[in-house]
Amino acid sequence: MNKEVVEKRIRIIDEDYTRELFGDLDKNVKIIEKEFDVDIASRESEIIIIGGKENVDAVNLLIPKLIDIIKNKKAITNQELMYTIQLIQEGNGHLVKQLLDEVMCVTYSGKIIKPKTIGQKRYIDAMKNNDVVFGIGPAGTGKTYLAVAMAVTAFKNKEVNRIILTRPAVEAGEKLGFLPGDLQDKVDPYLRPLNDALFDVLGGEVFAKHKERGTIEIAPLAYMRGRTLDSAFVILDEAQNTTPEQMKMFLTRLGYGSKTVVTGDITQIDLPNGKISGLKQITKVLKNVEGIDFIRLTKTDVIRHRLVKRIIEAYENYDKKEKR
Repeated sequence: MNKEVVEKRIRIIDEDYTRELFGDLDKNVKIIEKEFDVDIASRESEIIIIGGKENVDAVNLLIPKLIDIIKNKKAITNQELMYTIQLIQEGNGHLVKQLLDEVMCVTYSGKIIKPKTIGQKRYIDAMKNNDVVFGIGPAGTGKTYLAVAMAVTAFKNKEVNRIILTRPAVEAGEKLGFLPGDLQDKVDPYLRPLNDALFDVLGGEVFAKHKERGTIEIAPLAYMRGRTLDSAFVILDEAQNTTPEQMKMFLTRLGYGSKTVVTGDITQIDLPNGKISGLKQITKVLKNVEGIDFIRLTKTDVIRHRLVKRIIEAYENYDKKEKR
């Protein structure tokens, strides 16, 4: 039996909204038509949707959400389009507004930093409400970048007096001893992602000024031993490459008025065979401790090139087959 075909019309008050919604060469609308098996047309100040009732109803919910994004940002990216479609398909369209309303900070170049997924929103809320937060998830989920943005926000609001970023200098297929230069030159490649994130948020001149003053410090994890980190926003990145002893050492550095964010991807451990990851262990040790939150980001929170999500899925499927 053929499904009932229905038609719905949505009135759009601004032609620019329609133009942005459809995209260059109607690329956005083609994606929506394919995802929901509907036909979409624009006529004067209306958007017309034709198809099966359930699908038309879903697109009728989707389009106003996309228009809200366009009103808010003047544009819509492919990632935002696909994620909003996903939320509608999951019955979570009401969550779109939460993402629009959340603004973390504005970079020196004027770019607004805000969560792009519900997982990222939960991560940001956890950093606001807890003194110790673990952000665990695959590459591209914004773990480190959002933590840096939160650190800069806390620093600008005078909630902390300094920012400290650290990473374990674990050799992932390369030998430190063969790299040119002194010790600092050898560890700099490990710290480069942290430098890049701060540079992007603060701008080169401001970043260099605070680094020179010591109000921003970027150093290997070994440099944290024996210190008490008061009134600081401390980020430990690539924590899957810590040993249990290093993780304990780091977490016990926490001082008064400080916040700590630990990020890592437990599927990307570069420790030698037989070594236990401190990040994997700590999820069991601290899982019921008040004031500490664990946020697990997934492939649905990936905000890099859409192929990154497919690559993660392919590795997950491969690992499942290998275990079987």
